Amino acid sequence: MNLNTFFEKDNFPSNASRGILAGFIGGLAGSALKSTVERFLQVRKIDEKSAQIKMVDQLSMKLTGTPIKIENEGIAEQLVNIPLGATVGAAYGYGKRDSDEINILDGFILGGTTWASTHETSLPLMGLEKSPEKIPLKTQAHELLAHVIFGVTTEIVRGFVNDKLRQQQENR
Repeated sequence: MNLNTFFEKDNFPSNASRGILAGFIGGLAGSALKSTVERFLQVRKIDEKSAQIKMVDQLSMKLTGTPIKIENEGIAEQLVNIPLGATVGAAYGYGKRDSDEINILDGFILGGTTWASTHETSLPLMGLEKSPEKIPLKTQAHELLAHVIFGVTTEIVRGFVNDKLRQQQENR
C-alpha cells in the first residue's frame, strides 16, 4: 500500500493519521539516537542490567526456563526500547496532530516526562530499578539527558515527516 492509498482509505481525519505516522517515525529516530547516546553516557553501573534486560530475562525464564544469553542482551534491550519509543512517539504525534510547527520545548517536555514516568516512578515501583534516591545524581542526569535527546529528536523528526506528508497530501 502506498501513502496515497493510506490517506484515501483513512477513516480518521487525515491530521490524525499523519500525526500518528509522523510521531511513530519520530519515536523510532528518537529511540535510535537515545540508544546511541547511552553507549557514551553512564546510565547505570557497568555490571548492572538495564530494566529492559530484566524484563526480557523474566519473559525468557517463563518461556524457556533460562535467562537470555549475555551476547544477546544488546539486541534484547533494543527489542524493548525501539517499540516502546515508537509507541510513545505515535501517541505524541497523535497529540500534536493539529500542530504543524516544530517546537523544541515540546520535545524537552516529552523527554523529561518520559524519564520521570519511567525511571523515577514506574520502573522502581515494578522492582526493575532502584528507587531514585539510591541512584547517583550524575547517573540520573545522564538518563534524563538521554531522554531529552529522545524527546527533542522525536519532535524534530515528527515535524519534518508531518510536513512532508502534509505536502504530499496537498499535492494529490
